[in-house]
Amino acid sequence: MQIILLEKVANLGNLGDVVKVKDGFARNFLIPQGKAKRATESNLKEFEARRADLEKAQAEILVGAQARAEKLQGASVTIAQKAGVDGRLFGSVGNSDIAEAFTAAGHPVKKFEVRLPNGAFKAIGEYTVDLALHHDVVVEATVVVVGEQ
Repeated sequence: MQIILLEKVANLGNLGDVVKVKDGFARNFLIPQGKAKRATESNLKEFEARRADLEKAQAEILVGAQARAEKLQGASVTIAQKAGVDGRLFGSVGNSDIAEAFTAAGHPVKKFEVRLPNGAFKAIGEYTVDLALHHDVVVEATVVVVGEQ
């Protein structure tokens, strides 16, 4: 299916690109999320008329993400979990736990913005996580997992 991207989509293209994707990906994800439209003649004309507004909106989102990144640069949170004597956790610390900890610390972060390439943390220690606030803005932060008594 041919679609017009209404915003930058990772590994697919930038705003205004006309790309061919699988039908299910377009119907089930891109179009309902507002990230794309079908590439018909009428939609192409409508997009060209709205291009400046869409580019301005995307630029504002990028500026907002960069401002959040400046505040989060070098930020650190501590999460207490029950752990055994050997330092292994009873459970794990995942994306939602980290997002809640940053939000409680005054830095609003959503669960999907937390990137854990090696999976959830299962032991006590200090970890570096990537916070993807935008496709072009990724900031590193520190998460300290401590044992709860």
